Amino acid sequence: MKKFLKILLSIFGLLILGILGYTYFAYNAWSVGEVAGLHERSGLKYYKDSYIECRAAFREKGAKLKSQFDSVETFPVEVKSNTDKDLTIDVCYVPATGKKTRLLILTSGIHGIEGYVGSAVQQMVMEEFIKPELLSGTGVLFVHAMNPYGFKYSRRVTENNVDLNRNSDIDSSLFANENKGYHELYGMLNPNDKANTGSLRNQLFMLVAFEKMISKSMSALRQAILQGQYQHPEGLYFGGKTFEPQLRSIAPLLVKYGKDYDKVLEIDLHTGYGELGTLHVFPNPVKDPKVKSAIKQVFSGYKIDWADTEGFYTITGSFSDFVGKLFPGKLCLPTSFEYGTLNSQTTMGSIHSIHNMILENEGFHYGYTTNESTAQIRENFREMYYPSSLSWRSKVINDTRKMMISTFKNLKEL
Repeated sequence: MKKFLKILLSIFGLLILGILGYTYFAYNAWSVGEVAGLHERSGLKYYKDSYIECRAAFREKGAKLKSQFDSVETFPVEVKSNTDKDLTIDVCYVPATGKKTRLLILTSGIHGIEGYVGSAVQQMVMEEFIKPELLSGTGVLFVHAMNPYGFKYSRRVTENNVDLNRNSDIDSSLFANENKGYHELYGMLNPNDKANTGSLRNQLFMLVAFEKMISKSMSALRQAILQGQYQHPEGLYFGGKTFEPQLRSIAPLLVKYGKDYDKVLEIDLHTGYGELGTLHVFPNPVKDPKVKSAIKQVFSGYKIDWADTEGFYTITGSFSDFVGKLFPGKLCLPTSFEYGTLNSQTTMGSIHSIHNMILENEGFHYGYTTNESTAQIRENFREMYYPSSLSWRSKVINDTRKMMISTFKNLKEL
């Protein structure tokens, strides 16, 4: 009997070691791969390597439009900071000619580090689409780098660790929301040690995540984590305790330029979520059937992820929804473009995505154990929101160019 138990325990031990070994290699050897196909590379000229360079390029494009068309307005909006006196949101307004019927608001950099791609897309639209024939009845408002601190310092959040896309509303009752699912996951999401990629916990993070998935589905976990939370200022997806100052600065400008138009289309540019190299049209769930029908018409021919199916998540304090609330009585269509990077709609991609977020946040608040951990965490974080792949970057511009051709056409016919 003892011999049998000894054999049984040995088998059990080997099984455990096998599971640990498989988990370690499967998780740490995983790679998202490369964007398939050949993609025309001329759009790479729109990408710059720093916030300052992106801002300069945006301002240059704005100045050129100002010299070409009447009544174009360009100006910076200072974002006050305790650490940096050169942070601005930059605005370029190109008014419609003739009757003001439709306004496109194109915003970037709500999540700072995502501003590299958002800026490139805005520059492409400014250079290639703003033509006399497009402006007949249609105005365009570009808002560059809504979160310049995060953009400049390679974070998603503001200087106050606030996620602007969980902080946007016209009603301060937003901050009374309680995300109970986040509370249950707090220990996993907010370790309070120095970030160490070599630690056993991080090497076997897949098991940590699976332990939570035993009691919840992946979609339930994703919702609990990404929805937004308002109780833990040091935590992920913190929506703040009050509205961030740039919202107070930008909201009156949006109202000022949008008030004379009958229809407003808001496109907020993001990277990270979704299938690698895919442009996702991603509104929060829409209750108004008229608005939903209009969004379908504007993006006709493209799949729209309504965030009401298995695997998607909804958020509180969405910036695009906030813009919609600024225009009561108008037909306002709030949407986001998401350029996928890590196949985060899959289980493995989703786990890697949240792990990257945890490590970056931990490192920011508590420091790093080694230079190697610092470099690896920062590189993984940057790649998740601004991939170095030239094929990926080219596809973003090419796909958006095609999308905007049909979007402007359909908006005009709305």
